Amino acid sequence: MDHSVREPRSIAVRKLTRNAVLAAATAATLAFAPVAAAFAEPGEPVYAPVDQPGPALSVPQNLLDASLECTANAGDATRDVVLLIPGTTLTPEANYDGNWFQALDKLDWPYCSVTLPEDAMNDIQVSAEYIVNAIREVRATSGRKVDLVGFSQGGLAPRFALRFWPDTRAMVDDYVALGATNHGSLTVDGMCAAGCAPALQQQRYNSAFTQATNSYEETFAGISYTDVYSRTDQFVTPNLDDSGTTSLHGGAGTITNVALQDVCPLNAADHLATGTYDPVAYALAVDALSHDGPANPARVPASTCTKLLMPGVNPLTFPGKYVDLWNTVLAQLAAYPHVGTEPALKPYVYTQP
Repeated sequence: MDHSVREPRSIAVRKLTRNAVLAAATAATLAFAPVAAAFAEPGEPVYAPVDQPGPALSVPQNLLDASLECTANAGDATRDVVLLIPGTTLTPEANYDGNWFQALDKLDWPYCSVTLPEDAMNDIQVSAEYIVNAIREVRATSGRKVDLVGFSQGGLAPRFALRFWPDTRAMVDDYVALGATNHGSLTVDGMCAAGCAPALQQQRYNSAFTQATNSYEETFAGISYTDVYSRTDQFVTPNLDDSGTTSLHGGAGTITNVALQDVCPLNAADHLATGTYDPVAYALAVDALSHDGPANPARVPASTCTKLLMPGVNPLTFPGKYVDLWNTVLAQLAAYPHVGTEPALKPYVYTQP
């Protein structure tokens, strides 16, 4: 199936279904109210308990609806629907057209993508609202759970959504991150020394944003987490082992933290390759999405290490498209208005009276 059949979802009947799902989820959240937040040292932030109900979305619904596109088979899905989330500087088309869209079409798997505002360069807290809406809409429309697949910031931002809108957790089955900045990046610290885009400030190593995202629990029950990283990633550092920034630890979810080099020792994928064409990253992701639980590297065929490109990538057009992609990334990094500090955390991030 050609990915051009993706279409916006904005049908009134679906919204009624969505509202019913949200009402039930909210009631369930309130029924299992959290215990008090952990004690903090004087002057330290007291983050919201992990089950504090999320706030109403501040982004107008018409903008949220326009950001979500799905394949036609997502409406009557017979398997969980993949939600593709792009990285910083990128739209879904820039990130996933020419690789993941075509690969999923070939598998005949239903999928959606969400366009984050301003090419994912501004406040990730706002981008997270688009992801919250996308999870709710896909769940209500398909009747299936959602499989999150995100590259770079596209791995970090949905975790903020899951952390502070707890009703979304029961709607998600798998979380697959490709080179995610889950704890920020030391490289980004250097990039931001003289100022950078707000979303990059939030991806500095152990930024206030990442500390809030990782507060109390990094993973949640019922969700399988697969965190794929490359030891040769130049943008997301440190990532030399599973104590690095992409890997997750703690909480109730099941987790696989895996380097591309754990599967194929000679793999030398950089950051952009991990999220766009690397065959090992793709194989690990598809393994997670095809089985219960997270990826199992032992199931990845040894023949994967002999491949240069993931399925869906046209080897004839790939070189030119990849140059264009790098030019897009570099132009965005240079041109987007720079700020000297990260956006302030929203009030809902903290425990409410």
